[in-house]
Amino acid sequence: MKGGAGYRYLTSLLLGCLCSIASCQNNTSYNSKDSIIAPASVKSDTAELPNIIIILADDLGYGDLSCMSATDLNTPNIDAIANEGLKLMSFYANSTVCSPSRASLLTGMYPDLAGVPGVIRQNEGNSFGYLRTDVPLISNTLKEKGYNTALIGKWHLGLESPNLPNERGFDFFKGFLGDMMDDYYTHLRKGKNWMRNNTAEINPKGHATDVFTDWAVDYLKSQKEENPFFLYLAYNAPHYPIQPPEDYLKRVLEREPNVTEKRAKNIAFVEHLDDAIGRITKALKESGNDKNTIIIFTSDNGGALRYAQSNGKLRGGKKDMYEGGIRVPAIIKWGDKLGKGKVIDEPIMLMDIYPTLCEIVGLPIAEHIDGRSVFKILNLNQTKKAMPFTIWVRKEGGFYGGLTYYAAREGDFKLVQNTPFEPFQFFNIAKDPFETNPLELSDSEIGKNLRRKLRWHIIKSGSVKWQK
Repeated sequence: MKGGAGYRYLTSLLLGCLCSIASCQNNTSYNSKDSIIAPASVKSDTAELPNIIIILADDLGYGDLSCMSATDLNTPNIDAIANEGLKLMSFYANSTVCSPSRASLLTGMYPDLAGVPGVIRQNEGNSFGYLRTDVPLISNTLKEKGYNTALIGKWHLGLESPNLPNERGFDFFKGFLGDMMDDYYTHLRKGKNWMRNNTAEINPKGHATDVFTDWAVDYLKSQKEENPFFLYLAYNAPHYPIQPPEDYLKRVLEREPNVTEKRAKNIAFVEHLDDAIGRITKALKESGNDKNTIIIFTSDNGGALRYAQSNGKLRGGKKDMYEGGIRVPAIIKWGDKLGKGKVIDEPIMLMDIYPTLCEIVGLPIAEHIDGRSVFKILNLNQTKKAMPFTIWVRKEGGFYGGLTYYAAREGDFKLVQNTPFEPFQFFNIAKDPFETNPLELSDSEIGKNLRRKLRWHIIKSGSVKWQK
């Protein structure tokens, strides 16, 4: 399949889009009569469809890749993807913590509208999300086009039926259901084992990054040419605990004598992850599928400053709504179809990936999706447009007592709140990208309009159930 000519693919895409328009009157619902309407299936030649691999790192900071100007670490394998594809400099996660961003990636929706305004945990008294069962995930949608679908790695969107990966459109799941591991070698979370092979509990040996990579390589080797595949490879790394293999840490300490041990651990952790990515791209090339495979690499939120992760010059980090908490590294490559070594500065969101892939494979974009297709931006490198109205959300327990805080942006202007107890700050991101000089909000019509639009979003999201 996978080496089809670009001309034949574009022809197929055009025909698929025409079929999509014709089929809009005949959309079928997903899961139940009360569900949101999902796109109808559009038939096309699967031999021309691209394979898709989404690689999601966990807490990888904006400044923690050498292709993103890091000077104390080396990520040659991730850099190679950027050099052969596109580097997205204004890419945003949909939240500043894990579960909400993952929900947006897989649903194309704002996290609170998808039922996941906060982190899903095994402790129900401190869990703030329940993924809606009436919306299709990207895995469901791609199956309509004949894709084999697989999730390897971290799920973090539900621990029981009906929100298990195999029930949400993934033909194959091998990975970790929970939020974080207390140890990358035991893979346990507070004494519980959440490692699964589909639904069966398993107890693999080795560092979790290596284990997930082994499974992903095996999966890539197993894919034949009859059907395209969608692989969602979600790593735990470099999420706390910062636990690189000892040989990686030793190498960094010898090479970087002036860094702290805490920073050295994070460098080694990221470099270990980079080697894993190198194994993935090597396996893809050896399988002969690299020419017609879309690879998307990004992170679910910014790096955690207390663990010496770096977000470059951006202010803040994980859990903050400043740029350092929500702006993340992102790279996309599709053989030679999108150009080589280009830099895109258009603001793009995690939730935009779903509708973009729909356009690429010739499926209509369902009305409930909040994201937008950015395929033309990626493919044609269009002139930068103003950022549409966008919100970020996080609901959290602990000190916050189950309260929610937000950020919102339209064009160059951004409202920021980093806890539920502080007033909004107001910034012009174009003139003040590092958020050091707040503007006066009370007299600003732009600021008032942003608050008005955010209020309407909060009212809308209030009708969405986020508990079991």
